[in-house]
Amino acid sequence: MQETIRPSALRGDILAPASKSSMQRACAAALLRAGETVIRHPGHSNDDLSALGMIRALGAEVETLWDGSLRIRSAGVMPVASEVNIGESGLGLRLFAPIIALSDRAIRVRGEGSLLGRPMDLFDEIFPLLGVRLVSNGGKLPLEIQGPLQPRDIEIDGSLSSQFLTGLLFAYAAAGAKGVSIRVRDLKSKPYIDLTLEVMREFGWKVGNRDYAEFVFGGEREEGQSAYTVEGDWSGGAFLLVAGALAGPITVRGLDLKSTQADKAIVQALRDCGAVLKQEGDDLMVGPAALKAFRFDATDCPDLFPPLVALASYCPGATVILGVSRLAHKESNRGLTLQEEFGKMGVVVELDRDRMIVHGGGPVKGAAVHSHHDHRIAMACAVAALRADGDVTIEEAEAVGKSYPDFYRDLQTLRHE
Repeated sequence: MQETIRPSALRGDILAPASKSSMQRACAAALLRAGETVIRHPGHSNDDLSALGMIRALGAEVETLWDGSLRIRSAGVMPVASEVNIGESGLGLRLFAPIIALSDRAIRVRGEGSLLGRPMDLFDEIFPLLGVRLVSNGGKLPLEIQGPLQPRDIEIDGSLSSQFLTGLLFAYAAAGAKGVSIRVRDLKSKPYIDLTLEVMREFGWKVGNRDYAEFVFGGEREEGQSAYTVEGDWSGGAFLLVAGALAGPITVRGLDLKSTQADKAIVQALRDCGAVLKQEGDDLMVGPAALKAFRFDATDCPDLFPPLVALASYCPGATVILGVSRLAHKESNRGLTLQEEFGKMGVVVELDRDRMIVHGGGPVKGAAVHSHHDHRIAMACAVAALRADGDVTIEEAEAVGKSYPDFYRDLQTLRHE
């Protein structure tokens, strides 16, 4: 599908989408928690739907209530299918693979799109240490997993992703791990582990965190909450906030500044570049001002690269964003993809080892761009188009469905002719 974005001003207020990071963790916790759980403000992105499909396949019953909330009934991991499909969700795969391994049944795991080419070497390295039989396709999907997982002292590399650690934390806790620990070398994306531990606490599991280098398990679980409210999504909300800084003012509702989500760091970038930003509770009003180039370390929040590039395109001077090494194994190689697609719009993006340098302040041109089937590339191009000198047409624009299916509709709602 094509989507054409015309340059325009934005006005009004909009509710941030539900966080798929929060939603997928809540689905995992509801599956593992014996009994009934209500998930309020659930997301409906492709990744959210994949997570719901996964817990159904692993034995949970999911019912939609009158107010849109979900009631989930589960007795734990009791697979009803020998094959599952996690779609194109990298978090979903790394989160649910250790949970699947709690069962002694052989389960084949498939995926789609860019996920088929993403490396899963950590599974090959770690699962055999935990008594889990794993058959992989050269470290890639499809996988066959057969447990039961036996929690033991292990050490993992956290430099590429924190997502597998999230899955292991859930699986160890659900297996009643006691007196064992997971040691982690060079953990990146620590805020995402904070979110994992926060969700686990709400559901009754407590895990000791020794400065993100070791996580220890005591074996006990408290009753926990029977209801969980999915947070507003700072990852999707970042695009709305940048849109407001370029073409607003607008107000984005439902973003909690006390959240552990890593992408709330977008607020600091907006302040650093000079955008107007005012907070009232969970409402953020953002509007344009005389913008300036800024420096930002995105090592712990790599999903912010696309909205940051859109923002930096309109900031005169050279904006430096650190953490490029985190971008290679996303839905596309985002460093190169951002360089290519923003180059079509006349924005020079340099890649210098772990640095990205965006030369902003020049005219942003109308152009035909391509999402590379990457939801965040599509949204970044759409946001940058709001102040371009002509229309921007996005090929494979439907990629936004992965995380924010209502994105174009929400932009249209805010459009002020």
